[in-house]
Amino acid sequence: MTRPAFIETLRPAAGSGDAVSACFRTLRRVLLGRGNSPAETEDLIQEAFLRMQEYCEKGGEVHRPQGFLMRTALRLAANARRDAHRELYCEEPVEELGQLIDCAPRPDEVLAGQQCLIRMREALDAASQRTREVLFMQRLDGLSYAEIAGRLGISVSAVEKHVAKALLILAELSDLE
Repeated sequence: MTRPAFIETLRPAAGSGDAVSACFRTLRRVLLGRGNSPAETEDLIQEAFLRMQEYCEKGGEVHRPQGFLMRTALRLAANARRDAHRELYCEEPVEELGQLIDCAPRPDEVLAGQQCLIRMREALDAASQRTREVLFMQRLDGLSYAEIAGRLGISVSAVEKHVAKALLILAELSDLE
């Protein structure tokens, strides 16, 4: 059997003997180093040589056959890995995968939030009932100072003082942590 013409373009490394054998050893070393099994490596190298032969038979010209074979073998290996794990890939756009993301807080975050609320409640229990009521109306209900003053029958200045007192209590709490 005669060798294909493209084989003649392979140049042996200095002192390595046959060019095809030297190229084969290099490809084998690289593919094995990238985690391919010996059987997979042999198949990938054979497929790379076949692809180069088909390319040359169609009239293509290969200026650097070692590079062509290396690139082809590495791409074939990457494709084989991807195809072997098709179940890990999804064809849907990433925007449609939002429902897969769990946006709920982690258990440690929930616990930390609950503990923080307990400390805030204990700190605010030291304030008067009116101060707590004003703070909750302003922060939780979103009422303006004037609306709170109108509902409670107090001045806007008194509402400001109650809010400032509650915020001072909470600021002191955060300084202690």
